[in-house]
Amino acid sequence: MRPFDLLVAGEINPDLILSGNVVPEFGQVEKLVNSAALTVGSSSAIFACGAARLGLKVAFIGVCGADVFGRFMLDEMSKRGVDVSNVILREDGQTGLSVILNRHADRAILTHPGLIAELQAADIPDSLLAQAHHLHVASYFLQTKLQPDLPALFNRAHVLGLTTSLDTNYDPSEKWEGFDDLLAVTNVFLPNEAEAKSLTAAATAEEAADRLQVKVEAAAIKLGKAGALGISRGRKIRVDSIPVNVMDTVGAGDSFDAGFLYGYLNGWEMEKSLRLACVCGALSTRAAGGTAAQPSLDEALKFL
Repeated sequence: MRPFDLLVAGEINPDLILSGNVVPEFGQVEKLVNSAALTVGSSSAIFACGAARLGLKVAFIGVCGADVFGRFMLDEMSKRGVDVSNVILREDGQTGLSVILNRHADRAILTHPGLIAELQAADIPDSLLAQAHHLHVASYFLQTKLQPDLPALFNRAHVLGLTTSLDTNYDPSEKWEGFDDLLAVTNVFLPNEAEAKSLTAAATAEEAADRLQVKVEAAAIKLGKAGALGISRGRKIRVDSIPVNVMDTVGAGDSFDAGFLYGYLNGWEMEKSLRLACVCGALSTRAAGGTAAQPSLDEALKFL
């Protein structure tokens, strides 16, 4: 039996979230903000914590420094039930950090990459893949050293009996090139609306879904407070989100991914998986940071 439902290959960095009047003024002007919180950051880690919160058994592999930020991330992920025993520690490296200037439902992000880009496909042996049922990769455009061999990694995973999923996040260059080979070995694709339209050169989310259905087994397109659009085996499904009092949207898409993949791995129908995904994404916005308000499965099911 495989000990893990999910193996996450991803980046590791905490978020320092500043809230209030966070628009800076240069000229050595000091401003006071309402709050500051050091929280679990990075799309991959937030996703892993959300999946573990739902009850999935999750292992994580990535690269971080043996420094304060790296130790913080590993401790916090472990507390949330994520196995971090395969994380690669670099004694001479510096863990990345994102400073998030949070202003109601909007935010600006300043990121120091550190070791975010350092994970390579060669760092992920078959012996580790064989311990999981599914492989998930997020933050494709930040994980630059993983990019060239990611199609081969997904293919290795398939040979070993795993399914695969991908959440690219946004392409800063806005080129959206070279995805045909990767999507061909991706079971589940999890973009937001802007990403789906950009990657497929579509004018609408519906058109993007139509174009994605010939590329992947299933796609779930995040539409924010408008819910989600899914497509699988030629069937297109739209579901609504739930109303919540939004405090912070950091990591909402990653919690959405965790909800959807919980359903996918448990053989749920597309509509039910989408509904759980929307609930998980919405509920995660009730508190600052990406993990503080992630729901348990029992809590999320009440909203289905």
